[in-house]
Amino acid sequence: MDLPRKDIHNSNLPVVCRSCEARHGGVCGTLTVDQLVELSKHSTRRRIEAGSEVVGQGERVGSYSNIMRGVIKLSKMMADGRQQIVGLQFAPDFMGRPFVAESTLSAEAAIDTEICAFPRAIIDRMVSETPELEHRLHNQALKELDEARDWMLTLGRKTAQEKVASFLYLIATNVDPECIDKSAFDLPLSRADIADFLGLTIETVSRQMTKLRKENIIHVENNRHVIVPDLERLGRTAGND
Repeated sequence: MDLPRKDIHNSNLPVVCRSCEARHGGVCGTLTVDQLVELSKHSTRRRIEAGSEVVGQGERVGSYSNIMRGVIKLSKMMADGRQQIVGLQFAPDFMGRPFVAESTLSAEAAIDTEICAFPRAIIDRMVSETPELEHRLHNQALKELDEARDWMLTLGRKTAQEKVASFLYLIATNVDPECIDKSAFDLPLSRADIADFLGLTIETVSRQMTKLRKENIIHVENNRHVIVPDLERLGRTAGND
């Protein structure tokens, strides 16, 4: 007997899953129809306003989430209150670390964001039951490791212009992963947060944005809306291979 298809056209799927645009690229794409039905009974769609915390560093983790739209800012705080942005997550990333009782990071909505949250216990059990789910989470962890290593290179060796261009390229290729030639997006971080993320001053970030604009590598409207007419050129400016 043929198994039901795991796509949005399957009428046996919960309605909320059929209408979910992020599901195929996310962890839910690995689940069976029965698992999706079970998960949907306990899942909650939440809208998180920009600047609102989803989970705090050191808080007990009771749920995980799929990012449906928006951008999540991940930060680490030191004992004396100093804080560093250590990563960004985009749709359809899985937010949370299975089998860890407390969050090692704080997660905050960088812009208005929508998530689909579900109990930790259910996902932890499904990971042990579903090799495909475990494999998808493993792949995301490896992807984040590769990105962290690339960002170490960005912070340690790239020039200020390359750093700012790398940040813009990161946003352009993640906000719209299917973009090939050009992209347009609103900056999800303030100039201060961009400076924090890149290890630069606010003045340096503003100066490099102006330089990129004068060289027609980007166009900026209303101080936040960025248009990248040539993604390949931006990538070269970022020092990408």
